[in-house]
Amino acid sequence: MFENLSDKLDRAFKVLKGQGTITEINVAETMKEIRKALLDADVNYKTAKAFTDDVRQKAIGANVLTAVSPGQLLTKLMNDELAALMGGTAAELNLSTSPTIILIAGLNGAGKTTFTGKLANYLKTQKNKKPLLVADDIYRPAAMDQLMVLGEQIGVPVYVNRESKDPIAIAKEGIAFAKQNGHNVIIIDTAGRLAIDEAMMVEIEQVKSAVNPQEILFVVDAMTGQDAVNTAKVFNDRLDFTGVVLTKLDGDTRGGAALSIKSVVNKPIKFIGTGEKMEALDVFHPDRMASRILGMGDVISLVERAQQQFDEKEAAELQKKIRKNKFDFNDFFSQIQQIKKMGNMKDLMGMIPGVGKMMKDVDIKDDAFKNIEAIIQSMTPHEKENPDTINQSRRTRIAKGSGTDLAEVNRLIKQFEDMRKVMKQMSNPAAMASMMKRMPR
Repeated sequence: MFENLSDKLDRAFKVLKGQGTITEINVAETMKEIRKALLDADVNYKTAKAFTDDVRQKAIGANVLTAVSPGQLLTKLMNDELAALMGGTAAELNLSTSPTIILIAGLNGAGKTTFTGKLANYLKTQKNKKPLLVADDIYRPAAMDQLMVLGEQIGVPVYVNRESKDPIAIAKEGIAFAKQNGHNVIIIDTAGRLAIDEAMMVEIEQVKSAVNPQEILFVVDAMTGQDAVNTAKVFNDRLDFTGVVLTKLDGDTRGGAALSIKSVVNKPIKFIGTGEKMEALDVFHPDRMASRILGMGDVISLVERAQQQFDEKEAAELQKKIRKNKFDFNDFFSQIQQIKKMGNMKDLMGMIPGVGKMMKDVDIKDDAFKNIEAIIQSMTPHEKENPDTINQSRRTRIAKGSGTDLAEVNRLIKQFEDMRKVMKQMSNPAAMASMMKRMPR
C-alpha cells in the first residue's frame, strides 16, 4: 500500500538532507519532486498543486529550531498536511438512531457486497450491534447468494425476496422485518451501477428517498485512482453521500484516490478494506495513514488489530501455561490463527516504524504459515500436548505426513523450544532481572 509514493517522497526529502537551513531554493526543488510524486500516484492535479503550495509556504515561514534539521521539519509539515488533506481526524458512523439505516452504493466490481458483509461483522463484533443485511441487488444473479453466504459466515441474518423486482419495495420490507425482529442496524446492499446509467441513478435516488438513511456509504475501488475520484463526485452530486469506503488498499494501489477524494467531494473516508477476510476492515485514520505514507509506521493500528483478536481471558490462561512451562503446539497453532486474522503479513510489517522500507522488496506470501500449520496438524494429539516426546522416529513420520522434509520439522521444533524458554523467562520477573544484570553494558 502506497509503496511507490513512499519511495518517491523519501527521495524528494533527500534534497534537504544535509542542508543547514531552509531556503526558498531548496524548498522549491523539494516541492517540485513531491508534486511529481503525487501526480505519479494519480493525485488530482489541483489537489497536488494546492498541497505543495501550502507546504512550501509553511516551510519557508517556519522557524527552524537548532535541534530540528530541515529534513525533519519538512517531514513533520508533510505529515500534518497529508493528514489534513485526507480529512484530519477519523469520521465516526452515525449510529444515534435505532434502527440505524445504512445505504451502500457504488460501482460494479468495487467490492460493495463484500464490504457490506465486513461492515455488518464490524458492527456486530466491535460495536455490539444487532445488524440485518438487506439484499437489494435485483440485477446481478449471484448477488443475493453472495450476501447470504457472507451473512452465514459472520452470523448475521439476511433479508431476501427473490420474487420481487422492485428494489424500493425490498428495502422497505427489510426495514419492517428488522423492526419486527429487534435489529438496530439495517445495511442495504444496492446494485452496482455506472454513473452514466441515468435509469439506475434515478432508482438509487428513489431508494434513498423511500428509506431516509442515516448513512450513505459510497464504495470505491482504490486501485482505479483518479477515475474513482471523478466517479465519487458524480455520485455525490446525486446522492449527497455521508462517507467514502476505499476497498482493495492491500493491492497495488498508487494512493491517488485516498489523497484526492476528500478535497474533491468534501466527504470523509470512513473505512478502508485491506483484504478479502471479513475482519479485513479498518476505520480510516488520516493521521495514521499519513505516517504510513511517510514510512513512519502505524503502531496504534497494529496494537488495535491485536487487541481485537486476542481475548483477555485466553491471554491470562496462556500466561499461566507459560509460567508452568506447559505451552504446547496446540497453543502455538492457536496463536498463528489469531495472527493470521490480523491481516496481510506485509501490511502488518509495514505498520512497524522503519520496517516497511526494509520489507519493500521482500515477498511475504499470505500462506507464510502453511508449512508450519501442516507440520503441527501432522502431529498426534499426544505430541501436540507433549512436545518433549517428539523423538527422531516421530519427526520422520511428521515430515512425511506434512509433505515437508525432516530438516524443516527439526528447525520448527528447535525454534519452538527456544521460544518456550524465552517466554518462560519473560513471565518470571526475577529471572528477567537476573538476565538483565548479566548483559554487557
